[in-house]
Amino acid sequence: MTTRLSRGRLVTDVVLAGLFALACAPFALLGDGFDLVALALFAAALAVRRLSPGWSLGIAWLAALVQMIALRDLQMYDIAVLGVLYSTAAHGGRVVKWLGLGSAGVGAVVATVYLVLVKPLTGAAPIGPTSPHPLGWAVWFGFALVAALAVLVLAWTAGLLVRAVRDSREIRRREEVATRERELVEYRYVVEQERNRIARDMHDVVAHSLAVVIAQADGARFAAAARPETAVETLGTIAGVARGALGDVRLLLTELRHAEGEVPQPVLDDLDELIAQVRAAGLDVRFTETGERTTLGTGHQIAVYRIVQEALTNALRHGDAGAPVDLGFTWSGRGVRVQVVNALRADAVRETSGHRHGIPGMRERAQLAGGTLHAEVDGGLFRVVAEIPAMTATAVPGQAVTAVSPAGQSTPPPPGRTA
Repeated sequence: MTTRLSRGRLVTDVVLAGLFALACAPFALLGDGFDLVALALFAAALAVRRLSPGWSLGIAWLAALVQMIALRDLQMYDIAVLGVLYSTAAHGGRVVKWLGLGSAGVGAVVATVYLVLVKPLTGAAPIGPTSPHPLGWAVWFGFALVAALAVLVLAWTAGLLVRAVRDSREIRRREEVATRERELVEYRYVVEQERNRIARDMHDVVAHSLAVVIAQADGARFAAAARPETAVETLGTIAGVARGALGDVRLLLTELRHAEGEVPQPVLDDLDELIAQVRAAGLDVRFTETGERTTLGTGHQIAVYRIVQEALTNALRHGDAGAPVDLGFTWSGRGVRVQVVNALRADAVRETSGHRHGIPGMRERAQLAGGTLHAEVDGGLFRVVAEIPAMTATAVPGQAVTAVSPAGQSTPPPPGRTA
């Protein structure tokens, strides 16, 4: 099996193999040509031990066979076997890795038989006890076999441990990379969600403000000739609404430039000002509120405000300005039910069927707050109904609920009655 290896590591292995050959060359020169061939083969095995552990193991076996065929004794270059076995476990594939372990066992048996039994038959000095007693030779054979097996398997085990440590580091590195990628994806998702929220706020602010400005401008244009003082007052209202819209747009742009900045968001207490602006634009808003208020979180209050703002803006743009708009809050232990009903102009039914960003934005705000929203055309009426849940099922004690009359006056009606 050939593995991908950088040029620098391959050059390092070749240089180390060359140095090994130079260190062992003086001892090989004391022998014959077979020692030089075996040394060259072992050096080649070390040179490719990381590039191709399988080939390295095969070359090492070939070198050992050359050495045994020549009936050579143990030489210094035999140390290369330990490096080859180490590499099969550290760098080889699954098959090569287990072939390395098998080679360690088979090699220990072959080496022991060769050194203890075969070599003495050639007339060489025996390696072991001088006594010819069979039990002594058996004990010596077992000791030599265990020693050879321990040395060869130890080299293979060292490579396996290094491989386990390397794989563990690689797993940790991949986990860190995956964690960083996941955090990046989550960050981009949060940024995208925040930009979508800012886009919805921008739409709400601009659409509402422009609707009020257009309505006021039309009124001023018709009243300019007959009642100049009304036109002047209307122009002042237009200027005030435009300044407020400009300020809101600047805050939203600040959020885009500084995502971590805290920008004030509208809550339920700001509804009175919103309703006053719409009434000043010529829309007859009749606000009723029943039940005892329960606690709404800040996000839920923002959702209620934006839903009411968009519904009133739609009523101002597409509704019949001569008909009243009913805005009702119904409080219960589960939360608040917001209902906005307005009469449509005859030519506005088709316009409201598309809804573009307004209705989907209201529905998304309600869903993000854990509630629901339904918008439909019923006859000549356009009805928006939103259910926004409360934080708890306990009502806020001692908080008075007021109903705003069409004239803009606030009176505290008892629960169940409307203004």
